[in-house]
Amino acid sequence: MPVDLPALGALDYRAAFEMAPVGLVLSRNRVIVDCNHALAEMFCTSREVLVGQSFLVLYPSPDEFERTGERIAPILGHSGRYADERIMKRSPGDPRGELFWCHVTGRALHRDTPHAAGIWTFEDLSSKRPVTLDLTGREREVAALLIEGQTSKQIGKALGVSHRTVDIYRARLLRKYRASTTPELVQRLMGG
Repeated sequence: MPVDLPALGALDYRAAFEMAPVGLVLSRNRVIVDCNHALAEMFCTSREVLVGQSFLVLYPSPDEFERTGERIAPILGHSGRYADERIMKRSPGDPRGELFWCHVTGRALHRDTPHAAGIWTFEDLSSKRPVTLDLTGREREVAALLIEGQTSKQIGKALGVSHRTVDIYRARLLRKYRASTTPELVQRLMGG
């Protein structure tokens, strides 16, 4: 179907923001300044509930929120961009909120102060990758980095722990997912 360029040109930025097929967030100092309907729907809440809230309400735990912020700040400061897949939590404010895999991509507007202002996208991966087991916060972080193909040393550096500690978490994940190798674990983590 051909695109009607004059009609597309008339589309205002607010409408594009609202109609985007992924969750969008504008942030300042890790606080949600604005978000679209797709994001609110993904997290089973309303835009009114999310605007003005810290990103903390979207995380399974305060520790994961803090560690993620510490981990991504140097990357945002260096390249201005960041992307990963992580487990997030639906229904902000409800401690029993459903956990789900989410692809998160962001851009810092100012590299020298990476959390000062940003633009973020959120894509729900739950239809392709269900969260099937009860994992600890650290296990979720290790799992997300394993999916990216990182080694124990790389994961340890990213999380500020030793590679031996990472190996302990990997062993726990192997047991929980009844996998005998890391590639098999990654396949199971990805919903295979």
